[in-house]
Amino acid sequence: MELKNDRFLRALARQHVDRTPVWMMRQAGRYLPEYREVRGQAGDFMSLCRDADRACEVTLQPLERYALDAAILFSDILTIPDAMGLGLYFETGEGPKFRKTVRSEADVAALHQPVAERDLDYVMRAVSTIRRELNGRVPLIGFSGSPWTLATYMVEGGSSKDFRHVKSMLYGSPDTMHQLLDILAHSVTDYLNAQIRAGAQAVQIFDTWGGTLSTPAYREFSLSYMEQIVAGLIREHEGRRVPVILFTKNGGQWLEDIAGSGPDAVGLDWTTELSDARARVGHKVALQGNLDPNVLFANPAAIRAEVGRILDSYGEGPGHVFNLGHGISQFTDPGHVDAFIDALHELSPRYHNQIAMG
Repeated sequence: MELKNDRFLRALARQHVDRTPVWMMRQAGRYLPEYREVRGQAGDFMSLCRDADRACEVTLQPLERYALDAAILFSDILTIPDAMGLGLYFETGEGPKFRKTVRSEADVAALHQPVAERDLDYVMRAVSTIRRELNGRVPLIGFSGSPWTLATYMVEGGSSKDFRHVKSMLYGSPDTMHQLLDILAHSVTDYLNAQIRAGAQAVQIFDTWGGTLSTPAYREFSLSYMEQIVAGLIREHEGRRVPVILFTKNGGQWLEDIAGSGPDAVGLDWTTELSDARARVGHKVALQGNLDPNVLFANPAAIRAEVGRILDSYGEGPGHVFNLGHGISQFTDPGHVDAFIDALHELSPRYHNQIAMG
């Protein structure tokens, strides 16, 4: 099926576009009243994820409100550990938790290695349903958590402020940590390839907790496993390249290493300046980001000013996908997203007026 809007894929390939494409991390979610209504009907978060029709409905909701250039699968980064038998559940106000933790070599050995198309078939049904309903309107992004990020939740049993248990394993039992990360890298590769076969046209790996590591630990325990995944992904499907985006929150200091690990694009949070990032990686990869989500709490004039500043920081030419530096807050006024998208549509075309570049 022909894509009616391929700006996002063209930007990831560093090809000429008429304006900077945009999508938002967590664009389908709690800041939208229509999402909250469907979530209430589903009963709970994971029931919503497992219902292909409702997952499709909430994936498409932000596209009905805003002129976005991509849809992202509605799911959760913790579906793989859930399929491994750890018992994922959500505590109100506390985020995801697991009934079982993984803190020993025996715990790692006991893990069930999921087969994505069998054990996570509800995700693939959602992907294929969304692709059908999109009908070529915009590309669909699939995603997964990185091995290190998944391991963090699995070892800690949920979110953490000090990462005490997972770093204790990393430094005290590195062989056990590598065994866990190797299992997860194979599972993520299988999971993302299954999403691509089901219809995902680009994929993003979310390394939410990579930025908590020292430089040597990041390279050994996070980036090396993402590099392994990238090398194992389907990169051509349905006659098009399937681009891969790597996003390490607080990872700007390792930008060159991340860019060298094989992705098409590197996602950046707001702590890395785009002009600096572009100077450092040159033409190697596209860059995605990086509006601080809290800017959306400001007035529309301030939002517009910050959008303009970020566009100016990246500068002219191809290779920029506009996004937030992390997920949109549930407390964001949907009208402020209008101000953001409108400003981008108005201000970005002048950065793409030069002759098409390859």
